[in-house]
Amino acid sequence: MEFLGAYARLVANLRVILFYMGVVVAVLCAIDWAVRTRRVNPFSKVARFFRANIDPILAPIERVIVRAGGVPSSAAWWGLLAFIVLAILLITVLQFVGDILFQMVAMGHDPQGAWRVILSWIISLLSLALFVRVLSSWLPVSPSSRWIRWSYVTTDWMIRPLQTVIPRVGMFDITPIVAWLLLRLIGGLILG
Repeated sequence: MEFLGAYARLVANLRVILFYMGVVVAVLCAIDWAVRTRRVNPFSKVARFFRANIDPILAPIERVIVRAGGVPSSAAWWGLLAFIVLAILLITVLQFVGDILFQMVAMGHDPQGAWRVILSWIISLLSLALFVRVLSSWLPVSPSSRWIRWSYVTTDWMIRPLQTVIPRVGMFDITPIVAWLLLRLIGGLILG
């Protein structure tokens, strides 16, 4: 149990560190955007520093934006968005691992409750796959990409039947949300 407390403190401290890093990244992105849009004198020391040190970091993001037909000056804001998404995913994965560790310790005290723990893990994994599937549908990423394919393979058995029953709402496919709600409802009823 002492290990679980230390792990929880580690995740809480990491959350605070990521928040402050996010503030720093936001400030850097705002200044970089100002340099890119010439709101800051392009010959100033600040502009030269950002072109030499920050722009090379944002170059891969800028290439993706330009290929998609976007404006290169928005690379800083997309970089901030990427940092936020990666920070949220990191915290989510660490909390998921913490939950698994806690359940393993609890399962050691109650061997009959092992099926509940395994079912909880399955529901968590399916929820994560649904989240990745929805998030990837917003980005220019192919569903057959090696990073995304697992989420489609894992959740297709839930989504396909729902897509035949539930119509699209405009251009939005709400079946992943319905699948997530059904998953939570069934998990709550069984694990209740």
